[in-house]
Amino acid sequence: MKTKTFDLEDRLINFAVRAINIAESLPNTKSGNHLANHLVRSGTSPALNYGEAQSAESKSDFVHKLRIVLKELRETSVSFRISLRFSPPGSESNLREALDECNQLIAIFVASIQTARGTRRTAESAQ
Repeated sequence: MKTKTFDLEDRLINFAVRAINIAESLPNTKSGNHLANHLVRSGTSPALNYGEAQSAESKSDFVHKLRIVLKELRETSVSFRISLRFSPPGSESNLREALDECNQLIAIFVASIQTARGTRRTAESAQ
């Protein structure tokens, strides 16, 4: 039996592709194009910045780059929420799934930053 490994970089790449696909599905209007352009930028940025974090020069640099990933994920979350209100009926399911994935990634990076900074409380230290 093959064990599935957790590959955060691959998950971020899949998230970027999902953001691109959602951007491509938005209407070809001035506002649709504006939102699509923003989604492409903020939705692909987490994967790219996570790649940069892998080559951080110090712990501080690593945390800084993870915070950029988190910032871009939060920005993308707002873009998805705007898209939910803006998009035509029938696209809500895909957008809600993307928003859920975004929220999961946000939680992962909040915890990762706390761990990297040494501020995350463990079960043993909480007792």
